[in-house]
Amino acid sequence: MKIGFIGLGTMGAFMAANLQKSQYKLVVHDIRRDSAKPHLERGADWAASPKEVAEQCDVIFTSLPGPPDVEKVVFGKDGLLEGISAGKAYFDLSTNSQAMMRRVNAALAEKGAFGFDAPVSGGPKGAETGKLAIWVGGDKAVYDKHKKVLDAIGDQAAYIGPIGSSTVAKLVHNMAGYAIQTALAEVFTMGVKAGMEPLALWKAVRQGAMGRRRTFDRLQLQFLIDKYSPPDFALKLAHKDVSLAVGLGRELGVPMRLCNLVLEEMNEARNRGWDDLDSRSPMKLQVERAGVKIKVDPAAVDAVLAEDK
Repeated sequence: MKIGFIGLGTMGAFMAANLQKSQYKLVVHDIRRDSAKPHLERGADWAASPKEVAEQCDVIFTSLPGPPDVEKVVFGKDGLLEGISAGKAYFDLSTNSQAMMRRVNAALAEKGAFGFDAPVSGGPKGAETGKLAIWVGGDKAVYDKHKKVLDAIGDQAAYIGPIGSSTVAKLVHNMAGYAIQTALAEVFTMGVKAGMEPLALWKAVRQGAMGRRRTFDRLQLQFLIDKYSPPDFALKLAHKDVSLAVGLGRELGVPMRLCNLVLEEMNEARNRGWDDLDSRSPMKLQVERAGVKIKVDPAAVDAVLAEDK
């Protein structure tokens, strides 16, 4: 099996190198040929265009900056679409848009080929060490056929669902991270301005309930199963905590925009009469605004958590 790899930047270079370490024969391409030098020295073949990569390879990977680059590589002159043929599989490892990946998948399907959105999570260090999550959306049977190749890139390749599913998962993951880091910046600067030494503050808070639990594991309680009573911690008590925190911020002159929004959400929830529901009950307001239904069988949630044990 020949594998094509397009995009040998920081992430792509490491992922392509790991494929070579697993003894896969590579055909590589990048807009800068110099980027391919280490791979060529290890036995990879050079292709002058994405079209040539598609012509020579059974499986093609791209690791590119974003949707415009993917569009050019797939649909542009001498692009993948010009060289791909029936039965071949294309995995985009980039963080892309759902609309783009659906468009790519549809165009490939017309030629009897298969497209997958397969964004990765783990950063450059994870790409280098192979400790990467790879979320894959597309045809399940073809995914299963090529799972071994994906395992050479990352240690947590997982099928998510139809084309575009994994792009949604990646965007939810990344946006949550950036929102959390913004909130952390607010509360941490408040703590430091209140007199805490930064290292001492960090050491203290990471031992609390929030510090000890994986970020997305917090969703299992109440939110996913849509059950906010009996409460783990009542909304009226949490409202007191948040009021004290933003009050301290005001006293210190620390802007706390996100935290004040949290307080407003809690105020609205209390006005709904939810004082004695769980402190996570304001999350129901967003579910309502979004016009979606979230109610997962608790046994199914427990089954997912059991996979980690």
